[in-house]
Amino acid sequence: MRYGETSSPRDAVIVEAVRTPIGKRNGSLAGVHAADLSAVVLNELVSRAGIDPAIVDDVMWGCVTQLGDQSSNIGRFAVLAAGWPDSVPAVTVNRACGSGQQAIESAAHAVIAGAHEIVVAGGVETMSRVPLGAARQTGFPYGQTVLDRYETDELNQGKGAELIAEKWGLSRQALDEYASRSHELAAAAIDSGAFDTQVVPVQTSDGTFSVDEGLRRGTTPEKLAALKPSFREDGVIHAGNASQISDGAAGVIIMTSAKAAELGLTPLARIAAESVVGDDPVLMLTGPIPATQKLLSRTGLSIDDIGAVEINEAFAPVPLAWQAELGADLDRLNPLGGAIAVGHPLGASGAILTTRLIHHMRDNGIRYGLQAICEGGGTANATLYELVD
Repeated sequence: MRYGETSSPRDAVIVEAVRTPIGKRNGSLAGVHAADLSAVVLNELVSRAGIDPAIVDDVMWGCVTQLGDQSSNIGRFAVLAAGWPDSVPAVTVNRACGSGQQAIESAAHAVIAGAHEIVVAGGVETMSRVPLGAARQTGFPYGQTVLDRYETDELNQGKGAELIAEKWGLSRQALDEYASRSHELAAAAIDSGAFDTQVVPVQTSDGTFSVDEGLRRGTTPEKLAALKPSFREDGVIHAGNASQISDGAAGVIIMTSAKAAELGLTPLARIAAESVVGDDPVLMLTGPIPATQKLLSRTGLSIDDIGAVEINEAFAPVPLAWQAELGADLDRLNPLGGAIAVGHPLGASGAILTTRLIHHMRDNGIRYGLQAICEGGGTANATLYELVD
């Protein structure tokens, strides 16, 4: 039996996928509460699908820094801010940067298992309002035992990115060339209207916000060469080849293909397979490599079968090390740019990647798409999507 074929009548398909434009730190979305930003996505999803939100069995919502505006189950308050019935529950998921992706995978599990018929999944992060690292200011999350185990004095993503660049022999020139490519591809995607059908505008006190604003047009390796390293004096990682601190939200509607047919909805893509792994917590950001290898091994597919790949651009060494290990065609890797160019709103990023990927698959007739995201602590999720004819 070929992978993807099953005797079970239950599967998981995405019938709608939308995202907000991504706001830069202290930019256009800084004045919008995370619940309200999420509500924009929730209401756009059900509006496009033409369904009553009362029939949604659960909302699974990713968010990383669950403090202040994002505390106390932000998923539930997003449902209430959207004006949905009190009867619609929600849960907030935290698998670090993969939270939005994990929310989607957990929703698929629930639908395939028959526990739920319809689940909305996605995520949010308003990093302008709840700053990066705020959760660590009052605590020590990993404890001395963990540090002693790995013979280190800290677990730091930036230093992990430096170690990855060193291990894979990635020069600053190579990283800056990749970062410039991200801006170039994102600009081309914006200018061509590639994101128009997936982005829902957000009304703010300053007007309508509708286009990702982190993009720096005209970025070149020569311009990036002027930036100082962020983590080592002689390092290769700096603000220009790392993801931007951002605000945003994204979500999808998941159900079985049978339920979609019953409701008269046309699926965009099927959630065909997924994997989650743990990896070296000191390197921290290499998890997409074994997560992808595990997924391909399970499915019997090769990397050449995958027509488009989204590897979250937390730092430029992450997708480049992934490409070096998997042997993927660079033209298929992050073809619309990525977080270096437009930002990484932590809890939303997994769902943003999904939204970008499956719309790109449909626009270009690509059968299989894969996304993977590195996560704090050395874990990673990988998800395979298959176009539904």
